[in-house]
Amino acid sequence: MSKEMSDHQDSEHFTYDRSWGEIEQMLFEAELQMNKHNTAALAAVHKDNRIFHVRNYTALRGVVKTLRWVLGDIKVKDPLK
Repeated sequence: MSKEMSDHQDSEHFTYDRSWGEIEQMLFEAELQMNKHNTAALAAVHKDNRIFHVRNYTALRGVVKTLRWVLGDIKVKDPLK
């Protein structure tokens, strides 16, 4: 029986044509947004607003860590940890 490829291994749906510059720009923008959410969370008066910004900050931390891993940052051994 043949084993089907999962969607992330299916080359028909992935182009693999991002440049290092595009990845670095995405990292810059993600860090900028992450910092904005961190600042807003610290300044938030209302709990719901603080929760919104902390949630987005936390999500962007994962994005930043993953992009740094892709770029070969030696400080990021595994973006899932």
